[in-house]
Amino acid sequence: MPDAMSGKRVPSRELFDLVAGHFRVLGEPARLELLHTLADGERSAASLLAETKISQANLSKHMTVLCQAGFVTRRREGPYVHYLLADARVLSLCELMCDRLESDAISAQELIAARMLHEG
Repeated sequence: MPDAMSGKRVPSRELFDLVAGHFRVLGEPARLELLHTLADGERSAASLLAETKISQANLSKHMTVLCQAGFVTRRREGPYVHYLLADARVLSLCELMCDRLESDAISAQELIAARMLHEG
């Protein structure tokens, strides 16, 4: 629903709840690593195990959560399970946050260097 003053869409409380739930899914570093590993395309569970060094039990748990959240799709081929990103936009969200954190870190380093120069 658009805000009368700004004209911008104001999400509903229910939508905020859904967004927060998806952010909780992304709040686990191993899941972010798995998503980035899938950026290059479909991977088998065995390939994900080898590439990420995540244990079999943890891989299964994390992939189930990612599939339930709709970030990843799963397909079986005989005894093998293959995973694929369902929507690559999630990587853009991760990239946005990484860029922000890197920018903040560079700014902090520049501030420290300036202080040291001033005090030195």
